[in-house]
Amino acid sequence: MSNFAHSVTTPLRRLFVACAVFGLAASVQAATTLETVKQNSAIRIGYANESPFAYTETDGKVTGESPEIAKIIFTKMGISKVEGVLTEWGSLIPGLRAGRFDVIAAGMYITPARCKQVIFTDPQYQLPDALLVAKGNPKNLHSYEDVAKNPDVKLAIMAGTVNLQYARDSGVKDSQILQVPDTTAQLQAVRAGRADAAVGTQLTMKGLAGKGGDKVEAMTEFKDDPSHIGYGALAFRPEDKDLRDAVNAELKKWLGTEAHLKAVAPFGFDKSNITTKTAAELCGQP
Repeated sequence: MSNFAHSVTTPLRRLFVACAVFGLAASVQAATTLETVKQNSAIRIGYANESPFAYTETDGKVTGESPEIAKIIFTKMGISKVEGVLTEWGSLIPGLRAGRFDVIAAGMYITPARCKQVIFTDPQYQLPDALLVAKGNPKNLHSYEDVAKNPDVKLAIMAGTVNLQYARDSGVKDSQILQVPDTTAQLQAVRAGRADAAVGTQLTMKGLAGKGGDKVEAMTEFKDDPSHIGYGALAFRPEDKDLRDAVNAELKKWLGTEAHLKAVAPFGFDKSNITTKTAAELCGQP
């Protein structure tokens, strides 16, 4: 009798243990990024050096419009530690998807192509583009079309940005495009004469002109398709919808307030940059 009981209870005991282990593993796997960052009170933001959106100061501090907004919003969510992970612009989405960081806070524009890879909050700002050119604009460049019609003109574009496709769509040939890793390289290319112009957001090009001395200037009278106006937002992995939604809820309460405008004013943003566009609208979703 005792032998029979042992032969039955042992397999049962193993089954119970296996179920307990499986249940524990399932509970660990079920922890979302939102739950994890809240429990740890820490989150990692990915950024690329592009002033005024996100950049590293000389003392090592990560700042810019997007990181500062991220810090404030995550603090409101009870997440006190925000760690910056610097990478090149073209590596932001791959880095996010690979888990190197939890959110992109780099002023990334919402585009339908990017919406297939990441999910965005509603935009923090709207912003047109501009050109950085040699002082006096000797090639008389005011649009992508001006670049396209002169095959000798070289245009410096930061790799991975929407400007690359905009230029190609406007007839600029790849032989005219100098792809560079960051805005510092854009400035250096124009100053050194390796490029006749660089293109990027109006605030970025004005900032580069300020750093570039008397050799360069920003051409803000840039004739461009209105659909090219940029709408910047925070980006998340598609599986982190709960985290994105929680951040979006806080942003909706805060964007446009006096506190928001005060936080972004040092980076050149004001009321004119506020938009009512939504991520769904910009992603081309119903």
